[in-house]
Amino acid sequence: MQILLVHQADSNKVSAKLCTPLAETLLATPERLNESTCLKCMKLLVKAGADLNSRNPETPLVIATIKGLKECVEYLLKAGADANIPANDVGSRPIEIAAESGRRKLVEILFPFTSRIHAVPNWSIDGIIAYAKSSNSKGKVNQSDKDSKVQLKQHTEKTVKKQDAGASKPYPEDKPCDKDRKAQLKLQGGKAVEANDYSGALKFYIEAVNLDPTDAVLYSNKSFCHLKMGEAQDALREAIACIRLRPEWTKGYYRKGVALMSLKEYKQACDAFMAGVKLDPTNEDMQQAFWEAAEAMKKVHSAEKSVNSFD
Repeated sequence: MQILLVHQADSNKVSAKLCTPLAETLLATPERLNESTCLKCMKLLVKAGADLNSRNPETPLVIATIKGLKECVEYLLKAGADANIPANDVGSRPIEIAAESGRRKLVEILFPFTSRIHAVPNWSIDGIIAYAKSSNSKGKVNQSDKDSKVQLKQHTEKTVKKQDAGASKPYPEDKPCDKDRKAQLKLQGGKAVEANDYSGALKFYIEAVNLDPTDAVLYSNKSFCHLKMGEAQDALREAIACIRLRPEWTKGYYRKGVALMSLKEYKQACDAFMAGVKLDPTNEDMQQAFWEAAEAMKKVHSAEKSVNSFD
């Protein structure tokens, strides 16, 4: 694949099966490709300009969610895939598909990137899962089927039936956010952080997010805890969610940059820190972080150059 792309192969060419290369790669996983290989192929395609939101036959994010490919879902979101594009013709977004198939981890990953679905009375991770269970009593998507195209067909048929059966069902109004409880959870989380109990702090912040999923500070705090626990990929996901909610706040870019540094993605870390510097040119911590990332990137390039020269 890499050779083809280097020679200008079209990364968005739709096959006779009406699939883009990204879709074909995901559909072949895990039956013919393992997820690690799939991820490598996806990165090559995205680098070559593959459309992350093409709906031939479904968006890559929809397919990855149906197939339960956690790492692929995380990468697609990180690369800019739109979590609000529903499956063709049926209207279910990736987070609904994840909830219907009982994949809580995917629901947690998709939640910060998904706009509120008004049909879901309790807009929280637990609320989405509960809603999916109550709306899905007639049967779930068959995730064990080895034919991925059958999976997509089953998902489409099931969701159409669900739409027809419950399109006009009334839903109760949302409960108001418990601000006092959220403030208390933030305080408890802060105390846990001071005691270096990052796992405990994370639990408080997660509960607070369930009360108010629009509070960017909570995602920043979750990112910090994940990083301290050595979970850089999760830290990055939370930082991206923070930026999505509050793009003018420099802390989100700092969290993103630090997570990327931990992942040794120095070029992307430089970009994140520079975005923060542009928002606040007087922020010395952000400036220092940028130069550290730039220096790390320079060392990597120098090492690669030395290896190539030796060869």
